[in-house]
Amino acid sequence: MLDKTITFDRFVRLMLGMLFAAALLYITNYLGNVLLPFFIGWLLAYLLYPAVRFVQYRMHVKNRVLSIMITLIVVLLVIGGITYLIIPSMVEQFEKLGYLVNKYLHEVTNIPNFPIAARDWISNNHDNINRFFKDSNLPDTARKIMPQLFAVISQTANIIISIVASLIALLYMFFILLDYEILAAGLIKIFPKKSRPFWRALIDDAERELNSYIRGQGLVALCIGVLFCIGFTIIGFPMAIGMGIMIGVMSLIPYVHSLALIPIVFLSLLKAADTGTNFWVILLSALAVFGIIQLITDMILTPRIMGKAMGLNPAILLLSLSVWGALLGFIGLIIALPLTTLLIAYYQRYVTKEANIPNEKANIPNEKSGE
Repeated sequence: MLDKTITFDRFVRLMLGMLFAAALLYITNYLGNVLLPFFIGWLLAYLLYPAVRFVQYRMHVKNRVLSIMITLIVVLLVIGGITYLIIPSMVEQFEKLGYLVNKYLHEVTNIPNFPIAARDWISNNHDNINRFFKDSNLPDTARKIMPQLFAVISQTANIIISIVASLIALLYMFFILLDYEILAAGLIKIFPKKSRPFWRALIDDAERELNSYIRGQGLVALCIGVLFCIGFTIIGFPMAIGMGIMIGVMSLIPYVHSLALIPIVFLSLLKAADTGTNFWVILLSALAVFGIIQLITDMILTPRIMGKAMGLNPAILLLSLSVWGALLGFIGLIIALPLTTLLIAYYQRYVTKEANIPNEKANIPNEKSGE
């Protein structure tokens, strides 16, 4: 492909293609709020499609709608189970935090009951409070407060819009899953007939790499979550199961689980204040678990599980998320991985010619056998 002479016609088509790509990026960014539910729906459909196929063809549930409903029920049960493991422990830790803060304030201020103290303060300062509300400067204060009030109302409206958008995304997901094979096969038809073999080969390469990477990284994240649950349980760390699940979910993006060090420090401080144990002993124990599991991940799990899927280096993945996120916002974060794998597949197939190497190796036994 690179050996072809660059003619004026080829140059013009290349420029038109670049202009079309730039226009597509601009339109996608401009219509981001409208397109976001669709992209989220397509992402969810892509992730759930293997499970829907399993239910329909392996469990012999012939009806596609029923297969989708069964899959969604199972997913909701899994999410509910995870929530059940995380939320109660979080509530318990926040209750402990409130108790410790209340205890600290009692010791510092010598106030036995804060609600009663607040009620007494209001009754003792009743005249001052009335004078404040009758003050002539109150309208100026109100004018200063009104923008903040409108900001709160705007945030509430944004939350409502987000809920509606989520429901629309779920509808998109359902209808995409309903005719997934037809939509996936029809995607190639947007290209001219003579260029369809090129795009078909490219999309197949990208899909293979993407599926391999998602499966591998998902398995790595699962192993990391289980190891953290076990490690934190052994040392008696607060929210052991919840923290392990949270770190496992964060591990779906490589090395992002390092951000879990922040709640680890907070929970260590909370346990030290609650039990009287030395803070550094608790923190160093948690960091030891973190370090051991990180070594197991880097030396055993990632090399053995990921295998060839490591063509997507974590640094390249994080860079692609940053670049596409800056270009297209949240939509860019959703499509960063498939677009990056598509570009890498193009580079390997048509620039370095590495896409043909596995096929050549696969033919070596046949050549030795005389076939």
